[in-house]
Amino acid sequence: MNLYASILLAAGHAYAAQPLWGQCGGIGWTGDTTCVSGAACVFSNDWYSQCLPSSSTTIRPSSSSSTTRPVSTTSASTSTATGFVDLAVAAGKQYFGIMIDNSDLEKPEYMVIAGNTHIFNQATPGNRMKWDATEPSRNQFSFSAADALVTWAQSGGRQLRGHTLVWHNQLPAWVTNGGFNNATLVSVLQNHVTNVAKHFAGKLKTWDVTNEIFNEDGTWRQSVFYKTIGEYYVDIAFRAAAAADPNVGLAANDYNLDTTNGKVAAYVALVKRLKARGVKITQVGSQAHLTVGQTPSFNSMVSALNSLVAAGVDVAITELDIRMQLPATSAKLEQQKKDYNTAIRACMAVPRCVGITIAGYTDKYSWIQNGAPLPYDENYRPKPAYYGIIDGLKGIADT
Repeated sequence: MNLYASILLAAGHAYAAQPLWGQCGGIGWTGDTTCVSGAACVFSNDWYSQCLPSSSTTIRPSSSSSTTRPVSTTSASTSTATGFVDLAVAAGKQYFGIMIDNSDLEKPEYMVIAGNTHIFNQATPGNRMKWDATEPSRNQFSFSAADALVTWAQSGGRQLRGHTLVWHNQLPAWVTNGGFNNATLVSVLQNHVTNVAKHFAGKLKTWDVTNEIFNEDGTWRQSVFYKTIGEYYVDIAFRAAAAADPNVGLAANDYNLDTTNGKVAAYVALVKRLKARGVKITQVGSQAHLTVGQTPSFNSMVSALNSLVAAGVDVAITELDIRMQLPATSAKLEQQKKDYNTAIRACMAVPRCVGITIAGYTDKYSWIQNGAPLPYDENYRPKPAYYGIIDGLKGIADT
């Protein structure tokens, strides 16, 4: 048995010693709490401790003098839970989630944390529900990869967000270069949204119906859909999704919705127009791809979210990450901690911000290859950002 195959079994069986990267403690843990030679059992949160290389130390906030914490030995009934999910739900949010893809499911060491439902109880597929994956050829649909993610999510009772039905990127060439007239592209759009939404009907909490439809100044992005159909392509997509799955939430998703800028104003106006036309839209998702040291202030982020809510929808943080210019330094890591704390607290301060999803959790597999943007480092160790999230979920400001 190889190392990573053994990790898959570690959750249900006791070993003389747990393998590197395996779980070694936490509330409800019944396996062994010792690690193989060369590894040490390091506290991550009350629900999870992990066997990490013994030569490494867990980075803690600068205010802490300790680099590790002991494994919790108290019972669930007497311990204060500190998993992301436990804190978020205790504060009235629906979830704390993660973006994930099929390749992640094949990494047992990655899934030890990604699959822990006290840390993440919601999932957003990164790529496998996009148009190029689900309808690569006209009217030829492929769902096997996305179905595998749905099955995994359902196995742990996770909330699932569909991402995304209509986007100007990751479109197959037959759509982008098809040269369709208005009537034909309307039919293509309706057919795609209807088939995909029907396939996943009853399995998702929310769909990102549209993604990134506006430019930074609030003007319309000149996608093939807008140039051919005009603004009403959005109505068509939302109506088709609602008809295919009447119970699913329907969202518009975009980045740079972190201050009250032109793009936020455009979404506020669009939501009002859609509602006036009888189109169902229940949420605007703020991706929150941010940069260390340039993250908007807490008040700015709260104001932007509240502006969207005032239009009559819920909001969510949907793809949170905070990149930095490498190399990472103690100062940059501390600033990243503060910036994560700010973003998390902003959602916590807005009652209709339903939850937070981060764009992966470890720098090892981030889509941003040279920005160290996530709360765990490349060796699965919590960075200061991890503790910024914890404090933010508790409503504690890192100053």
